[in-house]
Amino acid sequence: MTAIIFSDYRLICGFMDDCKADINLLKCGSIRPGEKDAHSQGEVVACLEKGLVKEAEETDPRIQVSDQCKKAILRVAELSSDDFHLDRHLYFACRDDRERFCENTQAGEGRVYKCLFNHKFEESMSEKCRDALTTRQKLIAQDYKVSYSLAKSCKSDLKKYRCNVENLPRSREARLSYLLMCLESAVHRGRQVSSECQGEMLDYRRMLMEDFSLSPEIILSCRGEIEHHCSGLHRKGRTLHCLMKVVRGEKGNVGLNCQQALQTLIQETDPGADYRIDRALNEACESVIQTACKHIRSGDPMILSCLMEHLYTEKMVEDCEHRLLELQYFISRDWKLDTVLYRKCQGDASRLCHTHGWNETSELMPPGAVFSCLYRHAYRTEEQGRRLSRECRAEVQRILHQRAMDVKLDPALQDKCMIDLGKWCSEKTETGQELECLQDHLDDLVSDCRDIVGNLTELESEDIQIEALLMRACEPIIQTFCHEVADNQIDSGDLMECLIQNKHQKEMNEKCAIGVTHFQLVQMKDFRFSYKFKMACKEDVLKLCPNIKKKVDVVICLSTTVRNDTLQDAKEHRVSLKCRKQLRVEELEMTEDIRLEPELYEACKSDIKNYCQNVPYGNAQIIECLKEIKKQLSTRCHQKVFKLQETEMMDPELDYTLMRVCKQMIKRFCPEADSKNMLQCLKQNKNSEVMDPKCKQMITKRQITQNTDYRLNPVLRKACKADIPKFCQNILNRAKDDTELEGQVISCLKLKYADQRLSPDCEDQIRVIIQESALDYRLDPQLQMHCSDEISSLCAEEAAAQEQTGQVEECLKVNLLKIKTEMCKKEVLNMLKESKADIFVDPVLHTACALDIKHHCAAIPPGRGRQMSCLMEALEDKRVRLQPECKKRLNDRIEMWSYAAKVAPAEGFSDLAMQVMTSPSKNYILSVITVGICVLFLIGLMCGRITKRVTRELKDR
Repeated sequence: MTAIIFSDYRLICGFMDDCKADINLLKCGSIRPGEKDAHSQGEVVACLEKGLVKEAEETDPRIQVSDQCKKAILRVAELSSDDFHLDRHLYFACRDDRERFCENTQAGEGRVYKCLFNHKFEESMSEKCRDALTTRQKLIAQDYKVSYSLAKSCKSDLKKYRCNVENLPRSREARLSYLLMCLESAVHRGRQVSSECQGEMLDYRRMLMEDFSLSPEIILSCRGEIEHHCSGLHRKGRTLHCLMKVVRGEKGNVGLNCQQALQTLIQETDPGADYRIDRALNEACESVIQTACKHIRSGDPMILSCLMEHLYTEKMVEDCEHRLLELQYFISRDWKLDTVLYRKCQGDASRLCHTHGWNETSELMPPGAVFSCLYRHAYRTEEQGRRLSRECRAEVQRILHQRAMDVKLDPALQDKCMIDLGKWCSEKTETGQELECLQDHLDDLVSDCRDIVGNLTELESEDIQIEALLMRACEPIIQTFCHEVADNQIDSGDLMECLIQNKHQKEMNEKCAIGVTHFQLVQMKDFRFSYKFKMACKEDVLKLCPNIKKKVDVVICLSTTVRNDTLQDAKEHRVSLKCRKQLRVEELEMTEDIRLEPELYEACKSDIKNYCQNVPYGNAQIIECLKEIKKQLSTRCHQKVFKLQETEMMDPELDYTLMRVCKQMIKRFCPEADSKNMLQCLKQNKNSEVMDPKCKQMITKRQITQNTDYRLNPVLRKACKADIPKFCQNILNRAKDDTELEGQVISCLKLKYADQRLSPDCEDQIRVIIQESALDYRLDPQLQMHCSDEISSLCAEEAAAQEQTGQVEECLKVNLLKIKTEMCKKEVLNMLKESKADIFVDPVLHTACALDIKHHCAAIPPGRGRQMSCLMEALEDKRVRLQPECKKRLNDRIEMWSYAAKVAPAEGFSDLAMQVMTSPSKNYILSVITVGICVLFLIGLMCGRITKRVTRELKDR
């Protein structure tokens, strides 16, 4: 009976009355009896159904089906939902396909419909049947009751969760999308929905994702985009993914209405809850899921997260990568679409961000703003107030890690920075390059974009694991050196600090090193980008360095304050202890790469290009290169390098190269030395047998630098602060500002040392310098400058020796007569003069006479020429037998001093006295002088006073 009734719509109660006018209007066939074709009446119903769905897909339909007829059509479709035989048009269209695909499917309860729906996009499915199935699906989209299985399975759940309440408009409550949204909301809130209903929901969500034409909003809003960009891609969800690709900006522009329609469809189908709903994604990523995510059960929401974690890895395939990013673009714009995030954070979102239900929206807190609210609270300290629960915080971190891979997954960033991305970063198409580019151009960005990028960078500084690509590149170094801090749930900047400290380990790969260096360079733009520094010093910065933003300027400001307080012996430091400790860390990190000191880098850019072009930036190699060619540098760069050296000499711990090369030697010789005295300690142990040759060479380099200018030797500067202006003021007066003195002041002090006119502290320091430079001519800049030609021609073999032991100086002394250059001769004569003052400054003579000093002069303290005089007396004493080598060297020195006295006569009484005291005929000269004085005294006594005598009476008056 049912089959007979449904074969002729005129037999259906009330249908003829409701739809008579619409049949004529739509020209759906004859309503007169006597129609030749017995089955033509089924075509009339099909025609009305097509007219109904076509009307929904047009903005301004020319022909509209009456409301009464709409209800009648949907009622007929609902009544025929149990058995596909009752839909006469579909039955005849799909008879062959039913036999081909659903031969074993028993009719009834809508089973044949579902079977045919599942095979709709098979290649062998006839077009006629596919069209009839699509029309049926569109009717289901308008009224869920047209699906027998869905209406039956979800009947109790719909009633339980009030998804079909009577006070809602019929068109809204009946729509499949409304039903799905209502029931999905219940599921997301943790309510119980029957497994049968959830199974039906899954099928129809997949159906909507497979065929865009089932969603009238997509057809209405995206018709132009589909025709222009996505024609011919109507199967298996390809059209929707094509539209998603367009929305992502990869294939042109898309209208706002189309974008909104897509966002709504994604919410209705909720593929974030089960990746299998998105057939295109499922097929593209099947191989990746089988290999990378096989430990997660099929259909689990964490499959999507697993796929994101393997984005841009070897396991990811290109097609899966595209489909995944296309879907994630929309999920990232509504926090509710990430099922795990919503489940773990809905309580926090309601408490802190005032959100509503899953399928409700608020103008005050749109979906895209909720996640921003959550991550602001995720990184709050306990002092700052309310924080997220641990579970929610972990999910927020997971999302941030995923978004860092692609700027398009961060809605706020893409929205605010669209112009800047086009202006500055159009050529940066590689993974992760766009955000790096924005960070590099931070100062050039528009205000809104700068704020977004700044906030994200600040967030990264606290939790660098957000930078998933960097973490992937740095995995080996993290596992080897930083696994303890990496395992902490709360990072607080420790992991990045560890990576910076181990940046030059041999295990470090190039990608990780580049990423870490880039982050260091970005940090220099704003002190807030260094989380530990910000937290330790934010109060000090507000108090002492207000209105200063750049990190390098903040570091200089605070360092200057600390130094001034130290020099002035302030009772209480203005910079807090915790800030001083972190400030030290920042200062040390900045010394590793010249780019971390922007002023120095800017001043020396052209010099780096000219002289150090092939030198790597890391390990302070560029800085070391500039130091070695300092004389060739431009004026501005030279001044900056000199200033840097002055700072490093005052605080050797800031000398990155010295600390790196001598790391083990510092542990051996100077474990308890203060950082300010580190170089002094190394110098004292330089000639130890166990001293590392590379470290010894580096110490010598620093000594050479110190001897070029007294300002680079803080110990000497302090010891001689009274002597320098007293004896060397003329040199200081001639010197220009910010120019080096090329060792002139130290040479001046050496001469005064020979004259024994320096203060005790200054004399001690100059003695050390003379002793060191007597062993290595390179430590005497004036000698090296004025005698370079003579050293090359007369003492080349000695200069080439690997270990300098004073042989070059000895060679110059021996060849004094051959030296033609006046300035060089003067320097050698000065050396001879210095050696008279103390035998310790003549290493060759001291070595030759070491035993004789021990035997004959042990009781005589060194200094002021005392031991030299002792040896001279021993040489003249016939009873004393000196060592042959000592005797020979002493006679050589006497000849040299005699020649020096002739060539350079005494310039004053002090020089004359010194020559007398150091002369081999000292005793004879002193005897003659004494006899002369005695004779004068006796003559005076005998002759009396020459003046007129005064009588006693006048004296007593």
